[in-house]
Amino acid sequence: MRKSNIVIAIVLGLTVFSACSSLNNMVKLADSQQVDIVPSPLELHGDSVKYDMAVVLPAKMLPEKYVYNLTSFYKYGESEVEVGTMTFDAADFPDSKTTTSRKSDTFAFLYDPAMDQGDLQVMGVAVDEKGENKSTPRATVAQGLITTSAMAEPVYYSAFADPGYTDQEELAPTNVNMYFDRGSAVLKSSETRSSKGKEFSAFIADKNVTRTVSITGTHSPEGLETVNTNLSEDRAKAIEKYYRSQMRKYDYKDLADSIEFILKPVVEDWTEFKDSLDVYEGVSDDQKSEILKIVNGAGTFEDKEKALQKLDSYDAIFKDIYPGLRAARTEVLTVVEKKSNAEISVIAKQIVDQDSTATDSLSIGELLFAATLTPSLEEKEAIYKAATKQEGNWESHNNLGATYLAMAIAAEGDERNQNVELALTQLDIAANKNNTAEVQANMATAYLLQGNKAQAYDAAVAALASNPGDHASGINGVKGSLEVMQGDYETAVATLSAADESVEVAFDKGLALLLNKDLENAVTGFDSATELDPEFAKAYYASAITAARANKAEDVLSNLKTAVEKDPSLKEKALADLEFRAFATQVTEALN
Repeated sequence: MRKSNIVIAIVLGLTVFSACSSLNNMVKLADSQQVDIVPSPLELHGDSVKYDMAVVLPAKMLPEKYVYNLTSFYKYGESEVEVGTMTFDAADFPDSKTTTSRKSDTFAFLYDPAMDQGDLQVMGVAVDEKGENKSTPRATVAQGLITTSAMAEPVYYSAFADPGYTDQEELAPTNVNMYFDRGSAVLKSSETRSSKGKEFSAFIADKNVTRTVSITGTHSPEGLETVNTNLSEDRAKAIEKYYRSQMRKYDYKDLADSIEFILKPVVEDWTEFKDSLDVYEGVSDDQKSEILKIVNGAGTFEDKEKALQKLDSYDAIFKDIYPGLRAARTEVLTVVEKKSNAEISVIAKQIVDQDSTATDSLSIGELLFAATLTPSLEEKEAIYKAATKQEGNWESHNNLGATYLAMAIAAEGDERNQNVELALTQLDIAANKNNTAEVQANMATAYLLQGNKAQAYDAAVAALASNPGDHASGINGVKGSLEVMQGDYETAVATLSAADESVEVAFDKGLALLLNKDLENAVTGFDSATELDPEFAKAYYASAITAARANKAEDVLSNLKTAVEKDPSLKEKALADLEFRAFATQVTEALN
């Protein structure tokens, strides 16, 4: 028994020694492993750092039933993040004794600003079938992190809803129809003395500021009407003559000269007849079809009218439809009376101050318009608050929210956060009343100010899908800047091309082109930004990066010098920026 135990112990010892030997050999051969990282240095895109890792293990490194795990770590300062593990199982590489073992995979880790200075390291762990393991020393496989994409400028947009009122001239139409006897262009006294005639006369007597008087003369289709080709025009002229006589009666004097009379005689046209037939109930649908077949068919106007006379329905249409076509239809466009902007501003202040001596009031549209007359955000806030109390429509709450956003954009820290919260409260109320493009656009800016890029992007997309009208270009600025931040550079270029031009939009477009490897057009974008703001240092810095990627040393140095002159804090960034690693010596000499 004792001899047997000794033999077993020896066998076990040899087995353990063999396992240890294999693990040691794997770790030793790991010195020859090949690890390729693309890109190197690492690059930030969107909110994460993504890289491809391709590994080649030397032959004989994977004994049967053994596993080799290669784990990536990103180490920055005293901190690190474990990124992921690539596993080589000998069972998956049956020829590993005689050939290399290859594998590739993609890894990513979320970015934190503290990671700007760091290295990517790998550590291998050899594992036998019993779970025993041995680790390799850590090895650096990529040095540093390029964060050029983080330079994207946020684009904010406050979308104010149309107040529904404008100080521009507006014209209101007044319409009246006068009818004539068959074949006649004489304006009958029964027409001018009727209730509509008296109202028309009273309207002229008011001396409303009038721009145009459009008179459309028409005729019915039958021969007695069409034989006189001037009948339609003569009917229009009869109304013009009457209108001018009334102006003389009410002493228009020089006012009459400013009114343009537009005469529109309609000759041999079936349009009004067909419109009248469509709503006429005196004939059946089949008879209507029969009539329209003639009217829409071939032949002259006279031929068609003669064909209609042969129909059973002719008497009805002659009696009920034709008289309504013997007319002169008048449309008068008069200027809408409005308060002056000064009056509106004064009354708005009285409303805001709850002045009991106020002798006039404003419509909700006029009150909202009053806010557009002042550049002061505080005064706008007060007016929009009053508007929310007066009627509380969605426009009032949206515009109050947009005002708070404008305040937030101009502020920092706690003041910014407080204004964003105030804005969101108003925008929630507005959305419950009418979730329009303006409301969604303002939501996008509010979320972006809070740093919530995902919600901001969703809101911007929703705004653009909600008939944004004139707000589309402003919303595209917000959406495009978010797309740069998300790493969707190609889409960002298209979106920003449809945005309002601003320093931020021009810069972000240039940055998107740069990161999309369109270096030539990227320079154009940055040049546009500096044309809009010659003191915008970041644009010169980004132009230097573009030049570095194009291997243009002279442009790298000239742009960096300009950038640092305009913003000295960029010097430290430039000296450490791996974008300039190929020009490190020249950059150091140029900036020191």
